[in-house]
Amino acid sequence: MSSRTKFYLDKANGKWLGVCSGLADYTGIDVLWLRLGMVLVTFSTFPMGLVAYLLIAWLAPAKPYGLYQGPEEAKFWQGVRSNPSRSTAEVRSKFRDIDRRLADIEMYYTARNTRLADEIDSLR
Repeated sequence: MSSRTKFYLDKANGKWLGVCSGLADYTGIDVLWLRLGMVLVTFSTFPMGLVAYLLIAWLAPAKPYGLYQGPEEAKFWQGVRSNPSRSTAEVRSKFRDIDRRLADIEMYYTARNTRLADEIDSLR
C-alpha cells in the first residue's frame, strides 16, 4: 500500500488529536461534518464513541511532513482512495490524449510537407 493511500492523523489541522482531520483528508469529506458526526456518535454511545476515538488516535500513525506537494496532489490521492478504478481510467485517458497529440505532431513533421520544406529552403 502506498504511503499516500494510508490513513494518517492530521495533527497540524486537528483540534484535539487529529482523528477527524485525518479522516477528512482520507475521505475528502469536509472536516466540520466529520467533527459534528463524531460529537453525535460520542453522545449517543457515550463510552464507546470516546473509546473508539481514543483507540484510533493511539493506533494510527501521524501524517508525515510533506506527504503531498500541494492541494491538487492531495485531491488526486483522495480520488484514488475513494475510487481507484476511476482514477486509473482518468490517468489512462490523459496518457491516450498525450499519445494522440504526440502522434499528430510526429505525423506533421515526418510527413512530406512541401510548404515547410520551401520555408526552410527560403531561409538558407
